[in-house]
Amino acid sequence: MAAVAGAEDEVLHRIDNGVSRITLNRPEAMNAVTWDQRERVIALLAEASADPAVRAVVITATGKGFCAGADLRGAPATGERVAGDVARMIRLGAQRLITAVLDCEKPVIAAVNGTAAGIGAHLALACDLVIAAEPARFIEVFVRRGLVPDGAGAYLLPRLVGPQKAKELMFFGDAVPAVEAERLGLVNKVVAAEELEETARAWAERLAQGPTRALAMTKQLVNASLDSDRATALAAEATAQELNMTTADANEGVASFVERRTPKYLGR
Repeated sequence: MAAVAGAEDEVLHRIDNGVSRITLNRPEAMNAVTWDQRERVIALLAEASADPAVRAVVITATGKGFCAGADLRGAPATGERVAGDVARMIRLGAQRLITAVLDCEKPVIAAVNGTAAGIGAHLALACDLVIAAEPARFIEVFVRRGLVPDGAGAYLLPRLVGPQKAKELMFFGDAVPAVEAERLGLVNKVVAAEELEETARAWAERLAQGPTRALAMTKQLVNASLDSDRATALAAEATAQELNMTTADANEGVASFVERRTPKYLGR
């Protein structure tokens, strides 16, 4: 139970105005994410998907760093390493964290307050929208340690910036300032550090007032389209619209258009 209590202190959580706010809280370690923190973030994202009261998610951090990568010191003790252990650790660890963001049924905003390195960069880039404070930096730090990028980095980056630029970032491991990250398409918006929290709140609350199920299906369609051929993507689109038209929000959206009034979406 001590590990759970520690995780609650090191991953702060609150729900306000339909927004689940998840905050990494190990500023003394630049928010390098531990095993317990990772499990809590995964659980909170799953809860956000299942909770009708949650209609958007913000992931952010305290201090000067967003997330400096993985901190494996909190991982469960294991015996002598054998072939397959590392691959299993990656699948059950870093990859689960990233897929939890990608698969969350609510839109997820990253509010990047500082350095996002390694799995920390991938945690941000897996989010649906990324807002970065001016001091933020993104670093594909793996090459500096002689490592292969993990946590879905070689999947995410080429889809955001193209294969050539992705290789440049991963081969050299140079820090990418927030303004350059915005130019490359890694970041949606760069704001002054003191404006980050308010901007993320405003975006999240705007999303929380939207047609939640339509947003979930839109997220799913866009993510899947990157791995689909045209016929598959168009078939998925038609099916999603068929399903969406059974929701109360879709009916409200059409009715509000006909009646020339502002729609009031309930997330159902």
